[in-house]
Amino acid sequence: MKPLPHPIRTECPPGACVCDRDALLAEPGADLRVMRLTREEEKRLLQRLENLSSLDDLRHLQVRMQEQLGIRLSLGPGPHEVRSLRGIVILVHEQRGLCRKTRQNIPAAIKKSMEQRPEIAYDLLNEDGLFGGL
Repeated sequence: MKPLPHPIRTECPPGACVCDRDALLAEPGADLRVMRLTREEEKRLLQRLENLSSLDDLRHLQVRMQEQLGIRLSLGPGPHEVRSLRGIVILVHEQRGLCRKTRQNIPAAIKKSMEQRPEIAYDLLNEDGLFGGL
């Protein structure tokens, strides 16, 4: 493995994660963008996600996460009736090198933001036409 031009995420304790970090680093030509998400950068990202101002802000971060880290995020109403934030599905797609805890923390941060600013959730549901212009 050749050294990378930027700091990378440190290893998780053995048995604590299934991110397959070492295999990703050993694979020639692998997409290593996700390894740029150090613990400090993850804290900054989560703080940013907890303080979203609008759906446009969320969509902007969604695009930036894909571009810079290769993290794919899907958001939308769940398969059942949406009565609360629990009905909104926020999925961080599995990806080699992405820590399991990070995959859990990103949706939690977004939901926290939606709790503080319910209009984000309303706009998300309107985007899919669920409110029908209400």
